[in-house]
Amino acid sequence: MIDLVKTFFGKVTSDGPADQERKRSHDIRVATCALFLEMSHIDGEFSESEREHIISILKKDYQLSDEYAVALLEASHEELNGSIDLWQFTNLINQNYSREEKLRIIETIWKIAYTDGELDKHEDYLVHKLSNLLRLTHKELIETKLKAKN
Repeated sequence: MIDLVKTFFGKVTSDGPADQERKRSHDIRVATCALFLEMSHIDGEFSESEREHIISILKKDYQLSDEYAVALLEASHEELNGSIDLWQFTNLINQNYSREEKLRIIETIWKIAYTDGELDKHEDYLVHKLSNLLRLTHKELIETKLKAKN
């Protein structure tokens, strides 16, 4: 399945400009999905509805088929398990995404947190931490929370 993701996103060993752009795009998607997964796991439960919600987000935001969205989810899960912190993911996002794109990520993270209808204290802590790592203001954090709840 991971090979499928690498093939789809063009992860190759060549260092040409087009190849580097495809690899960067793949890495950013993995980083973003890893944050989604971290939020969905932070309360100690990873429900099928959370998994389906993340797959739906990946399909919509990146125009992926079911198969590729699942493969991206699995690749992100592997990267997350192999990481020691979230900085590597947020740093990549900070280097490549605009403020508006980062706001959409935080809004999506709020939506994932509310998938089960309630906000756990660990979820609340994590979204605040991610907002800081993504260099967003508290005001922006609250605005995205209100948008996600509505």
